[in-house]
Amino acid sequence: MESADDVSASKRPLPTGFSPGPDGPKRLRLSSDSLPYPACDQIEPKTPKNPNVVDYSNPFAITDILDRLENGKFGSVTKDIEALIALKMQIMGPYFAKYPILVNQLLKVVTHHDEETPKLENQQVTGLTHQSVIDLEGEYTEKDVPAVPNTVVIIDSDEEDDRDKKSVIPFHEVVLPRKVAPSPALKVIGYHTYLGESNDLKIEINMADKGNNTRSNKGVYVGAQGEEEDKADTEDDGLQDIWKEMSMAIECSKDVSEDPEPEEEEEEDDNCDHSFVLKDDLGYVCRVCGVIDRKIETIFEFQYKVKRSTRTYASDSWNSKGKADVFGINVAEDDLVVTDIAAHPRHMKQMKPHQVEGFNFLVRNLAGDHPGGCILAHAPGSGKTFMIISFMQSFLGKYPNARPLVVLPKGILSTWKKEFQTWQVEDIPLYDLYTVKADSRSQQLEVLKQWMEQKSILFLGYKQFSSIVCDNGTNNTSLSCQEILLKIPTILILDEGHNPRNENTDMVQSLAKVQTARKVVLSGTLYQNHVREVFNILNLVRPKFLKMETSRPIVRRIHSRVHIPGVRSFYDLVENTLQKDTDFKRKIAVIQDLREMTSKVLHYYKGDFLDELPGLVDFTVVLTLSPRQKPEIQKLKKLSRRKFKINSVGSAVYLHPKLKPLAENCGENSTSDNIMDDLIEKLDMRDGVKSKFYYNMLNLCESAGEKLLVFSQYLLPLKYLERLTMKWKGWSLGREIFVISGESSSEQREWSMEKFNNSPDARVFFGSIKACGEGISLVGASRIIILDVHLNPSVTRQAIGRAFRPGQMKKVFVYRLVSADSPEEEDHNTCFKKELISKMWFEWNEYCGDRAFEVEAVEVKECGDLFLESPLLGEDVKALYKR
Repeated sequence: MESADDVSASKRPLPTGFSPGPDGPKRLRLSSDSLPYPACDQIEPKTPKNPNVVDYSNPFAITDILDRLENGKFGSVTKDIEALIALKMQIMGPYFAKYPILVNQLLKVVTHHDEETPKLENQQVTGLTHQSVIDLEGEYTEKDVPAVPNTVVIIDSDEEDDRDKKSVIPFHEVVLPRKVAPSPALKVIGYHTYLGESNDLKIEINMADKGNNTRSNKGVYVGAQGEEEDKADTEDDGLQDIWKEMSMAIECSKDVSEDPEPEEEEEEDDNCDHSFVLKDDLGYVCRVCGVIDRKIETIFEFQYKVKRSTRTYASDSWNSKGKADVFGINVAEDDLVVTDIAAHPRHMKQMKPHQVEGFNFLVRNLAGDHPGGCILAHAPGSGKTFMIISFMQSFLGKYPNARPLVVLPKGILSTWKKEFQTWQVEDIPLYDLYTVKADSRSQQLEVLKQWMEQKSILFLGYKQFSSIVCDNGTNNTSLSCQEILLKIPTILILDEGHNPRNENTDMVQSLAKVQTARKVVLSGTLYQNHVREVFNILNLVRPKFLKMETSRPIVRRIHSRVHIPGVRSFYDLVENTLQKDTDFKRKIAVIQDLREMTSKVLHYYKGDFLDELPGLVDFTVVLTLSPRQKPEIQKLKKLSRRKFKINSVGSAVYLHPKLKPLAENCGENSTSDNIMDDLIEKLDMRDGVKSKFYYNMLNLCESAGEKLLVFSQYLLPLKYLERLTMKWKGWSLGREIFVISGESSSEQREWSMEKFNNSPDARVFFGSIKACGEGISLVGASRIIILDVHLNPSVTRQAIGRAFRPGQMKKVFVYRLVSADSPEEEDHNTCFKKELISKMWFEWNEYCGDRAFEVEAVEVKECGDLFLESPLLGEDVKALYKR
């Protein structure tokens, strides 16, 4: 096909005397008198080197330019250029028709006689004159003129004597004085239009180049311009109003749906002279427009991720005088101020109101001018671990020489480490003696030295700690271990701190020897059995608590209020008053005195956040014994002086009388699978009232799609129910049935919890009530059976808290099974009185009456529980109480 150039050439008439030769068209010789063009004697034919040229000596050169626009010479903006030219002529037409003088004033003849071509600052533009015409399109070149790679045409008229000449194509000389948006395809920066000294319009098209672009302070890319050009004269030519109207018309014709360029958006964003300030919850924020420069997570991540360059070494100064400076923090020197420590913003966002109060309580006691111990008595599942982890990380961030020691039950060590991984804001090493299996004293000493020499946290079990501190060995290794544990810790944290409550045990005595004054007890069930135990814990964190200046006046006040014959001990006096005193006003006065005495060292939270859960219904179900069970119970009552024997054997008999021989033997084979299977084959389940209640409850849970928890303090009842379920239901261990006992490893506990909570096949979970303490979450279950009465009511509360805790999606029903007319019923009454003391001491307020914490007797048919109202469960219920 013919090209556009060929087509256009074939249509235009050939000049007279022109004849193409065999090698191409020949140069047409013209006299200077016949044509208004200058002679071309200085031009000679040559082999074409650059096809991108324009022959301005040809009267059809401008037409060729217009034709080449259709070929896409200007890339993706070809159509836009055509549209602008057409629109420009359409707008200019009426003005030229109405004011013909505009043509003479605005349009200049493009001719220059014998003048040197001006050069642009970038040396890429060469002016054209009629004396030196460059045939940029043909096969000709100028004599003795070096070739220019990129040619930019400047059509200008600077000579006053050339004003009488007219341009061949007038409108190519006119450019509107407006900004043009940058084109990403050609990277054209813009059209810079300005008025010269002779009021001529000058067109300058700058093709963007990476080498000559600079960025302004507002993010707009501009081409490199000379100083003279920036200071161009802007004299008024009298046509400013016309140009404004023309610019407005063109702007109105733009496509408003066009997407803004990235540079334009950046310019809008940067219009504000930002003034950034640091806000704890957001980061660096502009106080004017609110733009976030750096988020808080990024700031504090880098702030806390510091190199571990601060270390404490104590290699050979065991007997030096400066032990306090090397091993721990000297409070007077470090000047710990309350306002110096605050929770990390990431932690603060997650803290509930009671946790914020608890954190501030820790700061007041542990980082004040006179640090001392304290007790956090928050309900199970309220986030005590998260709170103390947040405090320790903030404390270590402020005082990297500190060495926290956490003493806890071995079974919840994995829970603590998981919590640290979740909430850590700094890579703090965590050391313990269980992971590395440091059994010998030399191995334990190596771990203790690693903890001592760098910023880290040490975990020890209660038994492990007391065995090291109370070791009677005289070798240097044992003595070094003892000295490190007693002198190095800056903060001593006791999780499940109600365990060391007997002042005569090695555990309490070894913990009391730790020299730091900063001791924290964490407990979800502070009150266990007696008032004395609470004060033993207070003496542990605050030695000689009752003899302190703030305590002695209150102790004397309580003695003056209460007079009990034969009772002189302060602890027994308080316990008898709270448990047996019929004078309610005196009881309340004693409670208020106790709270005043412990207000600065004890922070209590009963767990109001649990009200957000679907609910808890706590029943005490008194069951009528079967005819086969009653004679066996009468035999148990004769063992009045052997309380433990009554409880252990009675727990089995209350479940089924056939279990009595196995409970009395208490041998290792008593819970073997074969013996239990043989027993199940011969017994009638209806003879055991608790066994019957369990089986009917299991059937109802299965039909309703609910999961069941069964707790007992003895292994024999749990083993019996496990084998009974497998025998009669055909279920298997690890699929429908799960078990946790004191012999279960940490891995087995984690696996059992995860499978029971998440597996749709799981049906029942059997747990030893003491093995399922803190760190165990069984929120997959919504029904709980407590098979026997534990003498410590807080243990039962802990077991209930395994299911009734954050994450529970259903209402939880608890069934505390009590055998009627048995020693178990008396134990239940005693435990309730203990529980009543705890509630009166910590939870009573002026809105509670004298019977606010007593149980409520309810009718089975009106209890609100569809399971209990069913005939299968309700037929053996003698009495039903609701807490």
